[in-house]
Amino acid sequence: MTVAAKICGLSSEAAVAAAVEGGAAYLGFVFYPPSPRAVSPARAAALCAAVPAGVRRVGMFVDAADEAIRAVLDVAPLDILQFHGHEGPERVAAAKARFHIAVMKAIAVAAPEDVRAAAVYEEVADLLLFDAKPPRRADALPGGNGLTFDWQLIAGHEWRRPWILSGGLTAESLAEAVRISGTAAVDVSSGVEHRPGDKDPAKIRQFLKVARSL
Repeated sequence: MTVAAKICGLSSEAAVAAAVEGGAAYLGFVFYPPSPRAVSPARAAALCAAVPAGVRRVGMFVDAADEAIRAVLDVAPLDILQFHGHEGPERVAAAKARFHIAVMKAIAVAAPEDVRAAAVYEEVADLLLFDAKPPRRADALPGGNGLTFDWQLIAGHEWRRPWILSGGLTAESLAEAVRISGTAAVDVSSGVEHRPGDKDPAKIRQFLKVARSL
């Protein structure tokens, strides 16, 4: 079965085109100003204009207020809100009710208890995303750090919601990550970049080529 792929942190027409042409299932746009991958609502709207029907457009937010989310949704046609901060299940449920849009909740993983903690989101989130827990630094980003976690931690789990594996994936590590974790969907950001915020279309195409082959 082909593994579905999400290319996150897109900010250029060339990167969006490579993701679409390569068969990405999800395109991710970051609305977290400290990130080098962040885009404005207007920039995201322009990039989304080139995305064909059937490819889901994801907006990544970190502990964002409703006003900030609404400012994006007013101009950018997103299909999914990705919450990548400390949002609790009540926040996820409230956002779904207010914005009438699907929500993906990111779970930071470093130990078995982190995986178990994801269960509280199964009743309120539409998708789960398992990412490596960020390093303990004041300037650490919540995601896109190029870090992996032990994929055995999520192997064999049965979830009531679709889930996505993230965290330090590359074209070279993708097959092993899928084999160990058993995931049917993956997310990549730093693994398809020249440098943080600068996507490499060739790396995007190669990553998606591997995903299609699995």
